Amino acid sequence: MMPVADAQGHLPLPWLAGPLAAALRQQRGHATLVHGAAGVGALEFALALAQALLCEAAAPGLPPAPPCGHCGSCRLLQSGLHPDLFVLLPEAHRRDTGWLLATDKPEGDELKRKPSRQVRIDEVRALIDWSHKTSARGRGKLVVLHPAEALNLQSASALLKTLEEPPTGTRLVLTTSDPALLLPTVCSRCQRLALPAPPADVAAAWLAGQGVAQPDVLLAACNGRPLEARALAAAGVDAAAWAALPGAVARGHTGGLSGWPPPLLVDALQKLCHDALARSVGGSPRYFPAASLPAAAALPGLLDWANELSRVARHADHPWSEGLLLDALVQQGRQALASATASGRAGAPAAAKLRP
Repeated sequence: MMPVADAQGHLPLPWLAGPLAAALRQQRGHATLVHGAAGVGALEFALALAQALLCEAAAPGLPPAPPCGHCGSCRLLQSGLHPDLFVLLPEAHRRDTGWLLATDKPEGDELKRKPSRQVRIDEVRALIDWSHKTSARGRGKLVVLHPAEALNLQSASALLKTLEEPPTGTRLVLTTSDPALLLPTVCSRCQRLALPAPPADVAAAWLAGQGVAQPDVLLAACNGRPLEARALAAAGVDAAAWAALPGAVARGHTGGLSGWPPPLLVDALQKLCHDALARSVGGSPRYFPAASLPAAAALPGLLDWANELSRVARHADHPWSEGLLLDALVQQGRQALASATASGRAGAPAAAKLRP
């Protein structure tokens, strides 16, 4: 099922109802920039906003309302076949979500090619050509572009004219995790709309309904972002595995981390390093239960580990030898976490740097 309002008008994520109603009341202009942290449902929100603006339940001329879920327009959108909606994602996201372009060929040799994580200029040109066509159902046309930071310089520049002066009846909804990542000329042409993270109790209840046990632990692991917490659980990392990670790293044990994809591994170790740094200066941990963390470690070793993790994170998509990467990062973490007993010296020697 597409991540839009269902036949009863229920939104795919329960915490979107309030922000959507507020957005519809405040809607003005032809371009909206939705900014919300990754993992809180920015794409789902953008699609819900588009569905509401295309919904045929309300009479023309009346203020837009949340989507009804059962009109002809809503049914078309639920099937992913609405002729007046153009959803543009990077190729990698399109493969994951099913929002494919007409030119995509997800079969044969195309599947062997690494999909792009950028929105390319030829894709923006296709969007512009589509925007000049007549609306099929007479309610206007909607473009959803997610995330806008995937636009490269050329594709962002190509979009500017349409953002400033789109064809009559065309509206654009862009999403971003951080407006500072976009060209100022893109931001200046859009009405900004903040999408807050959901209340912890609402997010935890939703995760429990998704079959996630001890959702509070995984919510903390993902900084309160429920979609990331669900993805973590889907990757096989449950609350017990997450709480056990600090102790395993402190002992230099890598067995429980074997098979973790490098981006997930590096992210988890960065969060552990953050919490260890916080404890070393008297702060509170953010991502791990306090009881699962080792005693406060000395800053020098932790800072060396943090720098190495940051460097590796910039190359997380490199085809690493996963076993070597895991061993190197965990052994450096073990040395850093053990440095509490090494008072008076500059921390344990850092592990050799890996080169992508």
